[in-house]
Amino acid sequence: MNYKLIRYILGLVLLLEAVLMAPALIVALIYWEREGFGLLSAMGFCVAAGLLLTLKGPKSKTMHAREGFVTVSLCWIFMSAFGALPFVIAGAIPNYIDAVFEIVSGFTTTGSTILTDVETLPRCLQFWRSFTHWIGGMGVLVFVMSILPLAGGGNMYMMKAESTGPSVGKLVPKVKGTAGLLYRMYVALSLIMLGLLLLGGMSLFDSLITVFGTAGTGGFGIRNDSMASYNTYLQVVTTIFMIMFGINFSFYYLLWKRKWKSAFGMTEVRVYLLIILASIVLISINIYGMFDGVLQTIQQAAFQVGTIITTTGFATTDFNLWPSFSKTILVILMCIGSCAGSTGGGIKVQRILILVKSIRNELDVITHPHHVRKLKIDGHALERSTVRLVNVFLIAYAAVFALSLLVISIDNYDFTTNFTAVAATLNNIGPGLEVVGPTGNFAGFSYLSKLVLIFDMLAGRLELFPMLILFSRSTWRK
Repeated sequence: MNYKLIRYILGLVLLLEAVLMAPALIVALIYWEREGFGLLSAMGFCVAAGLLLTLKGPKSKTMHAREGFVTVSLCWIFMSAFGALPFVIAGAIPNYIDAVFEIVSGFTTTGSTILTDVETLPRCLQFWRSFTHWIGGMGVLVFVMSILPLAGGGNMYMMKAESTGPSVGKLVPKVKGTAGLLYRMYVALSLIMLGLLLLGGMSLFDSLITVFGTAGTGGFGIRNDSMASYNTYLQVVTTIFMIMFGINFSFYYLLWKRKWKSAFGMTEVRVYLLIILASIVLISINIYGMFDGVLQTIQQAAFQVGTIITTTGFATTDFNLWPSFSKTILVILMCIGSCAGSTGGGIKVQRILILVKSIRNELDVITHPHHVRKLKIDGHALERSTVRLVNVFLIAYAAVFALSLLVISIDNYDFTTNFTAVAATLNNIGPGLEVVGPTGNFAGFSYLSKLVLIFDMLAGRLELFPMLILFSRSTWRK
């Protein structure tokens, strides 16, 4: 284990986090908010710890799979531990565990909250809280990889640990180039959305917060009603971009390269859009009569479907009051999630596709024992290791889900609340149903339950294994 390299990267990340707090500090200066001292103090702690950890560089920059996964998980833990300090120091969220819950929810783009009145937060902390969505959406280590050369395939190991989906490929020959390209596409889409929101009459501050929540598929808002009080145009723009950010970024790369056939031939993207369309139609039929006219019904159904399947977590209505059929569809969408290689969470459409193809293949083997069929997606044969990894992921997912559900049930909330609380955090969605519904929050859970849900948010964002590997003895053996 290359501990010196891990220490050095942790230090770089903390220094970067201090820089990333600067925009929120500027907001504090603009609005003359004294809570800016909390941000300034937190930046000082980040810089001090970062300099201490980077005081002596590593002799070797060789990184293998084990170091890559450990580095990613520890970086996210450290970022969250220091990122919570502005809330505590400023007194906005005095309890440290609550502050960590809030900031982990931000970095992991979950959107779950312990705040009962978000509108009382000073603007600088609202900005930092939502900016963490934008940071965590693409991944801070993707940015680090674009500037830090590592030997032994280290960049690729970290990208695999931080990126979403069963497999990670390079868009261009070098991982450093891929990381830079991903960020350019991410920034471009964010700026386009920002422009459209401003055209719709939304203020610059509100537009930035909404872009951060949409691009990172996080869902933190600055109003207690989330997005319900914004006009239909702004809701429609947000719906479209939520769905866009839930698409595999390889799709946009292919469009940029004018490979139209390859882009629109991506099975995962087509299935993802088909699931969204089918869900909108079914829910619209089921909730017809709850809104004024067909168009508003479809628009509201589309927004909630988009926000749930992309694991964004915004809301324009209390879908907790919808019929059971519609709520069941939303819970299913919570688990499915968005595309691999997107900023969204959940199991991922690609894994669902591989699972369905595996089941069909096994049925063929049972009925035709001598018939051998390779699993393929988009004409490419899937490696056995990929299929095995998907199966192991689903087993680990079910185990973490069940154990988390068991522990938080000690708080004695109803089953729907507990189940959707775990689903909302493990899939990085935000709201669940009942107590943790769109108009509720996670404030009532015990500190033990909050710690479990914090772990779920981190495990969900990093796709389980980077967090689980910390508990393996073999990880720490020489």
